[in-house]
Amino acid sequence: MSEQSSPSSPEDDLLSFAEEGEAAPEIDADAQPWKLLVVDDEQEVHNVTDLALADVQVAGRPLTLLHASSGAQAREIMAEHDDIAMILMDVVMETEHAGLDAVRHIREQLGNRFVRIVLRTGQPGQAPEREVITRYDINDYKEKTELTANKLFTCVYTGISAYRDLLALEATRQGLEQILEAAASLFELQPQRSFFKGVLQQLTGFLNVSGSAVLLRLEHLGNNVTVAAATGWLSGAAGRRAADVLSPVALGRVRDCAAAGESGGGSDYYAGYFSLDESQACVLYMPLEAPLSVAQSGLADRFCRHLAVVLNSFEQLR
Repeated sequence: MSEQSSPSSPEDDLLSFAEEGEAAPEIDADAQPWKLLVVDDEQEVHNVTDLALADVQVAGRPLTLLHASSGAQAREIMAEHDDIAMILMDVVMETEHAGLDAVRHIREQLGNRFVRIVLRTGQPGQAPEREVITRYDINDYKEKTELTANKLFTCVYTGISAYRDLLALEATRQGLEQILEAAASLFELQPQRSFFKGVLQQLTGFLNVSGSAVLLRLEHLGNNVTVAAATGWLSGAAGRRAADVLSPVALGRVRDCAAAGESGGGSDYYAGYFSLDESQACVLYMPLEAPLSVAQSGLADRFCRHLAVVLNSFEQLR
């Protein structure tokens, strides 16, 4: 064998995933594997991907690779497996846009918004990156020639980590909504103020905000505003007049929210409105260090709608 080494190609880089003598990471044999779907009409791409990702693990869990050779087959596999964490999707297969058509089907028809989708294309001119990113719900775009072993590892590791975090957020969101939906029975087991303080703590923790929130009751178009429950640095304010607890600016925002009859917010606060009856309404006020994202605002709005259902089950808010 000659001692002279030849220049490495991208395929060589992809195959040399671990340095010689480097120990492969230990994988828990009992850990549930992450599912990764490889979609490509070239068998060599499947073979190389299998080899490159053979010993990869994310959060102590190994990978299981599923394979499809067409966009149609990818749609079938996704319909059968709703727990696939990531897809490496070719663009040009049975048609010039088979991969893009499959992406649209997965997002719109199957309603799967959690799986991380990375386009891998050998013909970037067929699907220009900027156009694809703006028109399709994909999470990354890679040319096959740039995906060396290390870059493929980084792509897969970060993609599956993002999928894991999304599932954790969704589980927390569902748990919070279940708490609110079960509120009628929980309400009977503890004082009103303690119950709502606990629920406010759950909300601020999930939204990852400062931890302070106050639930305010307004009567007669906002002339009488009292604190129903509070958490964070506002703890202990329940039962007091809002004017004794909130700054004039914050109280003005609360009254503006009630007068408008709708939730709103700004760069440093969120105000969620919901009505109880003709003479009584509530506002959930949260001071913020940064504005809520669209997703966070949506959750806070749903939170308020659930609270309205709970509170309307009782004659009045004490």
